[in-house]
Amino acid sequence: MRVEEAEGRLETPPPSPDAIRTALARVIDPEIRRPITELDMVGDIAVSPGGYATVGIRLTIVGCPAARAIERDVREAAASVPGITDVTVEVGVMTREQRAALTERLRGGRERVMPFGPGTLTRVFTITSGKGGVGKSTITANLAVELASRGLSVGLIDADVHGFSIPGLLGLSGPEGTAKPTRVDDMILPPVAFGVKVISIGMFIDTSTGSGGAQAVAWRGPMLHRTIAQFLTDVYFGDLDVLLLDLPPGTGDVAISIGQLLPNAEVVVVTTPQPAAADVAERSGIVARQTGQHVLGVIENMAGLPQNDGSVFELFGAGGGAEVARRLSDGQDAPVPLIASVPLSVALRAGGDAGEPVVLSAPQDPAAAAIRSVADALEARGRDLAGRRLGVAPA
Repeated sequence: MRVEEAEGRLETPPPSPDAIRTALARVIDPEIRRPITELDMVGDIAVSPGGYATVGIRLTIVGCPAARAIERDVREAAASVPGITDVTVEVGVMTREQRAALTERLRGGRERVMPFGPGTLTRVFTITSGKGGVGKSTITANLAVELASRGLSVGLIDADVHGFSIPGLLGLSGPEGTAKPTRVDDMILPPVAFGVKVISIGMFIDTSTGSGGAQAVAWRGPMLHRTIAQFLTDVYFGDLDVLLLDLPPGTGDVAISIGQLLPNAEVVVVTTPQPAAADVAERSGIVARQTGQHVLGVIENMAGLPQNDGSVFELFGAGGGAEVARRLSDGQDAPVPLIASVPLSVALRAGGDAGEPVVLSAPQDPAAAAIRSVADALEARGRDLAGRRLGVAPA
């Protein structure tokens, strides 16, 4: 009986290479977020009679930061095929021609264009403020993570070139430096944090705090414009539901460039409760409106601090957010709403310092709840197909 069983096992044919290739369709490139089988990253596959599989994969570049993750996932996917007893993964690198074909495929056969302008299906939101220090970047980072946690495809551009802080807020930077994007020819693949695809000028310069110190960015208008244009054109975000841009405070060169490049963007103004801050915050909304953008609403950050006895300590005063919303409502068909008041929060501050967004690290915190209400408002905007050209023709 044992001999017959052994003979039966020997006569069973090994799995086909196609079965393994089908299993590899479950392996997602961590940077491009597409199956490696769609990206032509799978090479030759061979299976011996004993169920030993050899799988060849082609990485996009030498030193690909996702190499270990891809190799691990390929081995696990191939080993999951019934009949496979062992897996060897042979790692290679794409040729120049294969990389060119990949970038063309990702761009849909189109030339390098900025995909987020008028007509895009991606909802574009710029987060701006009249002055610095109001927590605009912290709000933006948490808002992006919250939207991604809901299953949306989210991209985040740190457009605050001089005062970039998004990488640190999302845990992409540390004492040894900041996570770097991957370059595939002229295409830039952004790092991913908490499901959000992120790009920042801080990823292209030395930001380490070791010997030598960090570098500063001292650029004027034309250089700033080219940088923002490159982020919008050369960075491969894929098909996004939402694109957030963290703008620098004020009404300078970057705000004007964003207005020119993204006149379709919807603007969210962040201010503090201090009434005196309303004048400054109002200006950022006015500049956005002058470039054709729509002011979606106002977020009041650093609102009252809840006390143990149930009272609220209004450290920075009260009413600033509502006043900004009232002033920005003038000249628009519909009133500009105060979307949310985000209270002062130790958890929010600590999460920013640690690179752990409060919406995930302390979801019950009042600040996290307020940010979720902002995400509700942005998510409700949805993707509107009415009047949009879809780029398809009837058969």
